[in-house]
Amino acid sequence: MKDKRIAIFVENMYEDIEFWYPYFRMKEEKAQVDIIAPEKITYKGKHGMPVKAEHAINDVIPDSYDALIIPGGYSPDFMRRNKEMVKFVKNMHDQKSIVAAICHGPWMFASSNILRDKKLTSFHSIKDDLINAGAEWVDKEVVVDDNIITSRNPHDLPAFCQKIIELVKKRR
Repeated sequence: MKDKRIAIFVENMYEDIEFWYPYFRMKEEKAQVDIIAPEKITYKGKHGMPVKAEHAINDVIPDSYDALIIPGGYSPDFMRRNKEMVKFVKNMHDQKSIVAAICHGPWMFASSNILRDKKLTSFHSIKDDLINAGAEWVDKEVVVDDNIITSRNPHDLPAFCQKIIELVKKRR
């Protein structure tokens, strides 16, 4: 995957392991991984782990990336308030790049209006939000529907990351 470029979103209160596990797995695969946030500042995870954004959302363009990863925690609730982050997700999806989200991350898909007639999973507490956005929700460790990859919680990270790697390698 050394010729692949992956965006990973971050905001305050991210679920630490849902950010760092995919970040390092994609790096192990030799992908270029860019940390993107509303601003180019340091954000703190739910468990206190800091991460400095390398790029502000206004400084990146979706067609520069092969995939986007959205970790969970409470950060997607902050991310979805940022119109540029929502627009980035929509554009990545519309250009058929991989968009992957775990736990509360699929909230960004609901806000991006890309869930109509899609099958996915998430942390169970946002199930109703996703169904109301038009998705079919299922309780599985990883769900793939075209270019959308979703998982439920940190226990699903191995399957989640493996599916991202598999699909990114097949694309473009």
